[in-house]
Amino acid sequence: MANDAPTPSAHRSIALATAILTGFAVLGTGVVATTYVSTENTIAEQQRLALLDSLNQVIPADSYDNALTRDTIVVDAPSLNKKGPTTVYRARLDGQPVAAVLSVTAPDGYNGDIQLLVGIRKDGNLTGVRTVFHKETPGLGDAIDAAKSDWIHQFDNASLERPDASQWAVKKDGGHFDQLTGATITPRAVVTVVKRSLEYFLQHKTELLAPHSPQEETSP
Repeated sequence: MANDAPTPSAHRSIALATAILTGFAVLGTGVVATTYVSTENTIAEQQRLALLDSLNQVIPADSYDNALTRDTIVVDAPSLNKKGPTTVYRARLDGQPVAAVLSVTAPDGYNGDIQLLVGIRKDGNLTGVRTVFHKETPGLGDAIDAAKSDWIHQFDNASLERPDASQWAVKKDGGHFDQLTGATITPRAVVTVVKRSLEYFLQHKTELLAPHSPQEETSP
């Protein structure tokens, strides 16, 4: 009967192949880990810059000198976001509060949540509003996006006194603000949450504009 046991050379070949495969596995894991770490930092920085760009559409970069994306607080405000806390970005110039930008969500858009940045000066006037996420109907509700139309600019420099608080509604509901052709639900949702943002700001102004607790930041 033939001897089927592996020869010493076969053992060496198997061991060598195993070592090579193990080496490739270790090397591959190292490459993946290194790539993840390097790209993670790059992605995080790209996200920060994208956020900063959106914030600067609401409050001009030359109106503040602090690190806007790091001078933040998180507040529990169900009227502004029913699904979780609300982030507030604080703008300062020479250490003095200039404005706050609230990241809010209107839950009652035609096709779901509408996420907005609402900028409010310390005097209670809006610096501006921008839509950062929505699923509204193309050609109709998507006109709330500044890239699609000028509709969102109706809020520039508005306040609860200009127009009067009672006029914070779309014209179809007897208010001041234009609706969109063929779409009323979407602008109604936006007007409502922007008004709530102004009301929340006035009620919590001291907290929202309080001094930044970490060491002073000097770059956005």
